Amino acid sequence: MSNDVMREAVLTLAGIRRTFRQGGEEIAVLRGVDLTVRPGEIVALLGPSGSGKSTLLHIAGLLERPSDGRIVIGGEDCSRMGDHQRTLVRRNRIGFVYQYHHLLPEFSALENAAMPLRVRGQGRTEAAATAGKLLDQLGLSHRLKHRPARLSGGEQQRVAIARAVVGRPDLLLADEPTGNLDEKTADIVFGELTGLVRGARIGALIATHNLDLARRMDRIVSLHEGLLQAA
Repeated sequence: MSNDVMREAVLTLAGIRRTFRQGGEEIAVLRGVDLTVRPGEIVALLGPSGSGKSTLLHIAGLLERPSDGRIVIGGEDCSRMGDHQRTLVRRNRIGFVYQYHHLLPEFSALENAAMPLRVRGQGRTEAAATAGKLLDQLGLSHRLKHRPARLSGGEQQRVAIARAVVGRPDLLLADEPTGNLDEKTADIVFGELTGLVRGARIGALIATHNLDLARRMDRIVSLHEGLLQAA
């Protein structure tokens, strides 16, 4: 893979391998994964349970180190970074959405959505204004002061999406982002997620079991026996 391609991409994975030891046995989960995600591109990641989708997302998000291979985010090689540098990249360049919203229960919807900006050092008023506009786009302007326990499942996931993109990251990583929602709500929330990502030119890698949602993305790749294949 050329250096020009890596510089242009928001995410490049090259030769990613991940092995685990279970007792005296070595288990290879990822056997040499190559993947490029470009700005504004939404890539669906398919694969059966246990195929390594979450492991691949954790490696791409610098939450887990591979056994071998290169990780380049926004043209910056993160493969040999120390923990502090990896934390800064995650904070400034990557957004995460999970199946379960993982909102902080003691904070309001607005405070949860503004959290990444506050962590970066942005003032409370400015961060709240930015997060408020985003939540308004997601139809939550009347729920800003509500804590997660008072929000529906769809509303909670909208707040989680707002939190993930409020800092305009280069890369969004999502693991079954609508998997905990009913079909109708999942369809609406997924449309809102992809609209925000495309509008901000964020590259996205989204793991899902939902083929209908996968077909609405720009490209589909599938993990099979530790290798990534075009689907």
